[in-house]
Amino acid sequence: MNTQTHNQAGSAEATGPTDATPGPMTPSGAPTPGTPAPRIAEEAGAAWSAAEAADRKGRPLAVVPTRVPWLELGIFAVIAFGLAWLACLPLWVSGEGLGDPLAVQLYGGLMMFTPLVASIVAAVIQRRRARSRGEVMASAPRYFGFWPLRPFGRVLWMTVAAFFGVMVLIVLGYLLSAAFGWLSLDLTGLSAFKEQLATIPGLDSVPTVVAVLGYLLLMLVSSVVTAFVTIGEEFGWRGWLLTSLRPLGTWPALLIVGAVWGLWHAPLILLGYNFGRPDITGLGLMVGGCIMVGILFGWLRLRTGSVWPAVFAHAGLNGSNAMLLGLLMDSGASTPDPALFTLLGVSGWIVCAVVIAVLVVTGQFRKQPELGIKKTIPAEEAPQSAAQAQTA
Repeated sequence: MNTQTHNQAGSAEATGPTDATPGPMTPSGAPTPGTPAPRIAEEAGAAWSAAEAADRKGRPLAVVPTRVPWLELGIFAVIAFGLAWLACLPLWVSGEGLGDPLAVQLYGGLMMFTPLVASIVAAVIQRRRARSRGEVMASAPRYFGFWPLRPFGRVLWMTVAAFFGVMVLIVLGYLLSAAFGWLSLDLTGLSAFKEQLATIPGLDSVPTVVAVLGYLLLMLVSSVVTAFVTIGEEFGWRGWLLTSLRPLGTWPALLIVGAVWGLWHAPLILLGYNFGRPDITGLGLMVGGCIMVGILFGWLRLRTGSVWPAVFAHAGLNGSNAMLLGLLMDSGASTPDPALFTLLGVSGWIVCAVVIAVLVVTGQFRKQPELGIKKTIPAEEAPQSAAQAQTA
């Protein structure tokens, strides 16, 4: 669930099987004659490690399945959507809708775990059917992308960058909205923030700089805590679902996950959540926003092999969106339209599109490494073709 402003408005990367980077190999797979032996060994090792490496139980390290598990995808969708509506049913039958903020947070929080439940059921069925066909799949932690955390540096720093990067995108969306006249900001006076501060006893005399730093610290802490909830969504969307759709290709998989993610929000969106439009237009806006943001979250999963950057990016979005608006907004301005100024709205679509274009131009979507796979080959397991390369 993407919480928008409802209330206030030594191991190196090894590419996976989807990496199309060409190497100096003949159609038969043998190294091209004349290629230096060290380079042959390195390239043969990269191909071997990504496609042939297995863990101690003989399970492949590469996570992309051999086929799209259509039956399991249907089961996943039925459970995720059905449980989402069931979780939000009290909001519909009570007649209060979004009138009780505590109830919205409670039932919305429960809703966020429904993709996780659906993915676990689907994964169990998927693995049983694979075993019946004699197929061996990657381990569940690797398939979902939450383990191993190797290369640790790549996973850690991409997670940190994703957490803070999504906050940068939110602010860029606000600045773009201000440029288009969709949102009024007070970047120097922070009038809306000071107005809120004055309503809290004992804080009206606190220096503004100290108050802002405390506010931002609170925002960061609440965003980190939110990660315990966004696990429920991201293990389902970018963990199991995206991986299961990868045989279709990178872009079809990303677009389908984004559309499904947006439609899944229907129980809340049709009550007016996020956009204040309890109709098909609100749901359409949510689908569009989830596709654009989902491409970036999906890229984080593909680029690192890990689901944790997407988990913390989602947490950063949910935890900072409204608080950043409360910090930067002009207190005298009229209520802005969330369909225009939020990250899931039009300004966010534009910001995300620019970032996506940069990633495409720089070839970032072609880099899809697996977790914990090394480019080097153990001497006793190296293919003979690499050892015989010098005589080719």
